[in-house]
Amino acid sequence: MVPTGAGGVHVIETRVRPRIGRALQRTGRILAAVGFRSTHLTVLGLLMTMGGAYLVAAGNLVAGGSLVAMGSLVDALDGAVARERGTAGPRGAFLDSVTDRISEAAMFAGVAYAVADDPLLVVLAVASLGASLIISYMRAKAEGGGVDGRAGLMGRAERVILYSVGVITAQIGPMLWAMMVLTWMTVVQRFFSTWRQLEP
Repeated sequence: MVPTGAGGVHVIETRVRPRIGRALQRTGRILAAVGFRSTHLTVLGLLMTMGGAYLVAAGNLVAGGSLVAMGSLVDALDGAVARERGTAGPRGAFLDSVTDRISEAAMFAGVAYAVADDPLLVVLAVASLGASLIISYMRAKAEGGGVDGRAGLMGRAERVILYSVGVITAQIGPMLWAMMVLTWMTVVQRFFSTWRQLEP
């Protein structure tokens, strides 16, 4: 079991998600009862996010940002369905982790294409994607070492929310600046939190 208590733990994973856990589980129970499997939701969430990223690239920001947000919400239900069906396990967790990374690559590729006429914003999108992947990688390495790898402000849920709000409101420039600063700040937070917890 991974211990908790790392400083600077992001809010949604540790505070919001436990409060909505019952609602997610009830929804998961309904979806499982009508025949959904966790893999269905994982793949559906990925396809919705990729579709949203395409719409963002095409300039349809409201529909694209909304679809990205909905895809992330669908993906959040796969664990609840897996628990209801008794199929939760390493294979599902692995698939979920891989599709999350593909989703983020699609999100940032879509927004980079949308702002392709502004090289600085393209660089910010690439830098934000790089930081996002490092954040997820460090969590995996930390938990593989038996310590809490969730420290920092910008977990995946926070990144999706910031992205969706920025895109839907057509504030892509400010969103990318905020994303770049906050994700790299999270890289630093997570690195030192994990470093302190690991054995010398």
